[in-house]
Amino acid sequence: MRIIVTGGAIIRDHQNRILLQRRSDYGDWGLPGGGMNAGESVEETMIREVFEETGLEIKEYDLYTVYSGPRMKYRYPDGNEVIFVMFIFNVKADIEGGILEDKTLIYHDENHESLKLEFKPLEEIDIEEISIVQRPIFEDLKNDIKTILRT
Repeated sequence: MRIIVTGGAIIRDHQNRILLQRRSDYGDWGLPGGGMNAGESVEETMIREVFEETGLEIKEYDLYTVYSGPRMKYRYPDGNEVIFVMFIFNVKADIEGGILEDKTLIYHDENHESLKLEFKPLEEIDIEEISIVQRPIFEDLKNDIKTILRT
């Protein structure tokens, strides 16, 4: 079983809505972010992945939490099993001028990783539509859990 280190971003707009990405690989929703490349810091990973998937430039960030342990076990559709170690950051990004009236962020990524980018209020996010490996993040956000390390 492989361990995959990822960096993800909680990006909020001026109405405190969270940016969700509908991923093209599985069609479910989650936070922008992705896997670390060799030689990258986790911060560099998060900044690169956010830019690739959303086109957003990050202005500021701080570590929100780190997820590891049994809840982070994931089986890909091809049967491969991995364990994620997810570093999640609170991020301020330059989103001015990029949001449509329907809360959609305007961006077409070259790698077609994002089907849709949309800001949603936390209370309107349906956990069942979130990527199974990211559900703990949204459960903890909804329950206002603030510990730095989570299993």
